[in-house]
Amino acid sequence: MLESSSAYLNELGNRYFSRGYYTEAYRCYIRALEFDRRGGDCRAVATTMGNLGNICAVSGRREQAHQYYLEVLELQKNLGDDRGIGATLANLGNLCVDAGEWERGRAYYLEALDLMNRTGDIGAKAVLLSDLGLVAKEMGEFDLALSYYDEALRLMRQAHNIAGQADVYRMIARLYLAMGRRQEALACARTSLAMAERLHDELRVGGAQYVLAECFEDMGQIAEAIECLTLVVRIDRKFRLPKLQENTARLEALIQRQKSQPTSAPAHRSSVLS
Repeated sequence: MLESSSAYLNELGNRYFSRGYYTEAYRCYIRALEFDRRGGDCRAVATTMGNLGNICAVSGRREQAHQYYLEVLELQKNLGDDRGIGATLANLGNLCVDAGEWERGRAYYLEALDLMNRTGDIGAKAVLLSDLGLVAKEMGEFDLALSYYDEALRLMRQAHNIAGQADVYRMIARLYLAMGRRQEALACARTSLAMAERLHDELRVGGAQYVLAECFEDMGQIAEAIECLTLVVRIDRKFRLPKLQENTARLEALIQRQKSQPTSAPAHRSSVLS
């Protein structure tokens, strides 16, 4: 009975999490952890604490997430759960990357990659390769980043992971933007958006729209950037995402920038003699 209650609460929490309702998801996981601890199932405790770590990470509670992940890692090592250890190492890497600690994050990722190569976890490896691509991009290693992204896409196609492909195309778009390859960036961002829309995944739609806004702003197309960022802010507000204030301020700055631009006079057409 305790186990089934925990399983139900974790499943419910995962549903809330996928829809961006982080407060509701956190409450479900906390209640599930109470059942797990009373039941004494270490594997169940590790699963629920991992979920709590994830929810804290996306909610900006980095230290709390770090503590959850360390406790999970200890449990997984005692259980001999190599697949779980790989996932937790990747999560610890994510925390470092979110804080801009690129080298430390890469060290966690490479340790996780070694385990995933041994366990044959293709789905997790594909995501991890995209994470390594991000680190390489942020460290200016653009060719290495692109090779990681290409391999991640190959594995995600193999696993039929459309959501993952949408994420990688979005990341490639930002890489191309950093390289000054604007049209390729725009094409990748639009591919990511099309995949997210096909999945009816509003959070991924918002992510793709954000990168499109970056592309348009970089190209000087301020009206198009405003249109994309307006949709991003709407999604931020709907799901109470942590970057709502930041993105709202950026949108307002773009609107002011548009207002300050001089209105160009209509061009005079010259007569063409045939």
